[in-house]
Amino acid sequence: MTAEKKANEISIIREYEAPVEAVWDAWTDLAQVAQWWGPRGFTITTHSKDLRPGGHWNYTMHGPDGTNYENRTKYFEVEKHSKLVYDHGANDEQGPLFRVTVRFTDLGERTRMEMTMALPTPEAAIQTKKFIKQAGGNATWDRLGEYLNKEARGKETFVINRTFSAPIDLVFDMWTKPEHFSRWLPPTGSTMQFIETNIREGGMNFFSMTANEGFTLYGSIEYLKIEKPCRLIYLQRFTDAERNISRHPLVPVWPETMHTTVTFTEESSSETRVSVEWQPYGTVTPEEMQVFTDFRGNMTQGWTGSFDKLEEILS
Repeated sequence: MTAEKKANEISIIREYEAPVEAVWDAWTDLAQVAQWWGPRGFTITTHSKDLRPGGHWNYTMHGPDGTNYENRTKYFEVEKHSKLVYDHGANDEQGPLFRVTVRFTDLGERTRMEMTMALPTPEAAIQTKKFIKQAGGNATWDRLGEYLNKEARGKETFVINRTFSAPIDLVFDMWTKPEHFSRWLPPTGSTMQFIETNIREGGMNFFSMTANEGFTLYGSIEYLKIEKPCRLIYLQRFTDAERNISRHPLVPVWPETMHTTVTFTEESSSETRVSVEWQPYGTVTPEEMQVFTDFRGNMTQGWTGSFDKLEEILS
């Protein structure tokens, strides 16, 4: 759990499968920052960086539509492997939008990152939180997770996180009780029906999903590990109606099997962070891996829509 945040603050917490030195370097080394900084589809060009109290990081963020966003960050505290404090959002036309404090906690081979964005008023915090969500800004920290996974383990992954205003046991139930799972997981406009359920380690679910394009997909979920209420690990595959392994008709080069790890973390008694890590499993061709990496933006959009529905149900 974390300390109670103030009404004018936005907090983001992540845990990464990498030592604190690697996470710090990913934040501070310019070549590494360029691999992950910003929402999906964005890139950056750094003009100068002076990582010290009183120093500045001047960079341009390039949006996927060609729009450029100038940024001038000023550092106030720099404690190696431990803490960064800086102003964000300033440029030649405006002052900083908020003060950021990032704390890095060494958990051995893991690192906990706690970020706090302090705004002038609670109303500004509400508006900024909405803007970050609409702009896909939280995907920045998911991209950092993907980058660290590739550097540390040599694996291409897809990562997405969301914090829900609900206790951890309830959120876990939403993933493990078919009557709940089928309500929020399908893409918007699609419906899901479980044909067979066996939610236990070694068990398998078989389901159908009618897409909004009019066709019906079938699939299976094979449970490898169930640690209530903290973790689910399962394999997911598309099948035909007879349960033979198949492929998605619109993406025939999609990997045959996906390995899914869902981690549930209690941020407070009434808030739960869900972290999903997805990666191709088994024999994967270069073409399939390329499709997987190219589709991260689509996966973000799909999971975001599902999480929005889950958020609505939980509320």
